[in-house]
Amino acid sequence: MPAARAPAPPVRFHPAVEEWFSATFPSPTLAQERGWPPIQAGRHTLVFAPTGSGKTLAAFLAAIDRLMFAPVPERDRCRIVYVSPLRALAVDVERNLRAPIAGIARAAQRRGETFHVPVVGLRTGDTPAAERARMVRQPPDILVTTPESLFLVLTSQARSMLPSVEAVIVDEIHTMVGSKRGAHLALSLERLQELARKPPQRIGLSATQRPLEEVARYLGGGEAGARAWRPRPVEIVDAGSRKALALTVEVPVEDMTRPGADAKDDGIIEGPAGAPAPRASIWPAIHPRLLELIRAHRSTLVFVNSRRLAERMAAALNELAGEELVRAHHGSLSREQRLQVEDDLKAGRLPAIVATSSLELGIDMGAIDLVIQIEAPPSVASGLQRIGRGGHQAGAVSRGAIFPKYRGDLLAAAAITRAMHEGKVEETRIPMNPLDVLAQQVVAICAGAEQTVDGLFALVRRAAPFARLPRAQLE
Repeated sequence: MPAARAPAPPVRFHPAVEEWFSATFPSPTLAQERGWPPIQAGRHTLVFAPTGSGKTLAAFLAAIDRLMFAPVPERDRCRIVYVSPLRALAVDVERNLRAPIAGIARAAQRRGETFHVPVVGLRTGDTPAAERARMVRQPPDILVTTPESLFLVLTSQARSMLPSVEAVIVDEIHTMVGSKRGAHLALSLERLQELARKPPQRIGLSATQRPLEEVARYLGGGEAGARAWRPRPVEIVDAGSRKALALTVEVPVEDMTRPGADAKDDGIIEGPAGAPAPRASIWPAIHPRLLELIRAHRSTLVFVNSRRLAERMAAALNELAGEELVRAHHGSLSREQRLQVEDDLKAGRLPAIVATSSLELGIDMGAIDLVIQIEAPPSVASGLQRIGRGGHQAGAVSRGAIFPKYRGDLLAAAAITRAMHEGKVEETRIPMNPLDVLAQQVVAICAGAEQTVDGLFALVRRAAPFARLPRAQLE
């Protein structure tokens, strides 16, 4: 008896797309079922769902369907812009787009269909100058970039490839809303809309954010009328469900008031004779337990809150193990080093990585068995993002352990762990009128073309962070 085929996506895609999807996935996730109808209809859409729920594919599949089977324009090829808050995530998405595109192309070939293979271009701070120049001459169908690189594209001759953009996808939007960096991106989105022939559809993807109405207001922007600022309609797809967590708080010493009491002491105190006695450290107790956990799992991701600690911990664990089991990963590493570390972990050649927030977001790190957090996470949202790197598939359980470093940290870890289990994420608010951000964008806008004060004021006020900007502050 032949195996039952998975149900097709709940909305109509090209038959080759439906064939590939049904052969690849058992069924659509909730985020995909609810997200595809408004996305296909061209409405601004905010998709809220936990990590590993297929949000990125929910955003991209409709775009891939359109790009592969609609007539290909002779010029003005760039129709989709994907914005990632991290370079590493942008690289990861660019790679992961290859699989669905190749799979759909094979399905179309089997069916004898005519199709176009979309070109994906990656524009970040790591992109070589020659590749940037080639991209302007031969624009990609899909531009994968970061907020900062989008700003540079808008401010340079490279903006010539953007008037044809039909949709912009903002991934991990929750990391942007409450910051000046997010205010900067909001202005870039309005500049993109001003440049495009027709207003691009906006699609936001969020895993840990409340209230959703505030995020939607940020994503959509608005129109400043004579009396009031009116937000553009954004459809909120709330596919949020409480992520299944197997989370513990581990204290590797008997008494946190005397953290070094259980460590072996050879009686030798190094340093000048007049120096104060060294403070007892908890690290001699933490390192052996970390090594034990790493060796008990196939792949482990350890999060710390600083680059310096990431390097020191990786070195200490390797020294204790007598071999290289661990590598550090942070934003100061070169692109080649970052990719090598990520590939080694995915391929099983490296048992563990010690990382900063560089791996906190939705980067596909393969099957992570365990996530360890040293110190309490900076926030509940950050904790959910980090522990969610483990079991980063729909319906999977995320397993993690938090190691507090001192008594106050233990209280914070316990409180954040409880809030994580209850899904109580901190509320985010859009920063209003950050004038340093405004000044940078105004200079860039005026450097590109002559502007009237009225036109500039109208453009700026369409961005949610500047909805209440007094004209006097702009002038």
